[in-house]
Amino acid sequence: MKLIIVTGMPGAGKSEVADAFRRAGIKTIIMGDVIRDEARRRGLEASPENTRRIMLELREIDGPGAVAKRCVEDLKITQGDTVVIEGCRSIAEVEVFEENADQVIIICVHSAPRTRYERLCCRNRDDAPPSWQNFRERDLREISVGLGGVIALSEIMIVNDSSLEQLRLEASRLTERLA
Repeated sequence: MKLIIVTGMPGAGKSEVADAFRRAGIKTIIMGDVIRDEARRRGLEASPENTRRIMLELREIDGPGAVAKRCVEDLKITQGDTVVIEGCRSIAEVEVFEENADQVIIICVHSAPRTRYERLCCRNRDDAPPSWQNFRERDLREISVGLGGVIALSEIMIVNDSSLEQLRLEASRLTERLA
C-alpha cells in the first residue's frame, strides 16, 4: 500500500489537497476526525479546548504515535493501493505509517501565518481562533508536538499563497501524478 501524507500548519490548505485525492476516488483518512470522534464518544463537544486535551491525553497514554495507531485500524480494512492521510503532526506518526505501508510520500501545504489566520477566521468553524494570540499559541503547540519535523521531511511542498482555484489546480495535477 502507498500512503500519501498531507501535512501543514492549520489553515494552510491540507483539506483542499486531500479533497482532490478524494474526488479522484482515493480513500482519505483525516487524523483530526480521530480526535473529534473520541470527544463525541466521551460525550464532549469537539471544541478546541477538548480536542487539544484529548490529543495530548492520547499521546500521553499511547505514545506520540497514538493518533496514527488509531488510523492504522482504518487502513487494515481499506481496499485499494493508495490511501491519503490528512493531518499528520509528528515524526512518530510518520514512523507508525511507515511500519504499515510499502511507500510513504509526504506532501506539505504551506502558507504564511497571516494568510492562514485570515482563512481560519473566515471559514466559520468552531475551532476558529478568537485572536491572533490564540492562533500563535496553537501554531506553537502544533510545532511542539512535532509538526515542524514532518514538514521538514516532506518530499513535495505546495506553496498556497494564491487563490483557491490555483491550489485546486495544483492539487489536481499532483493527484494525477501520484494516484
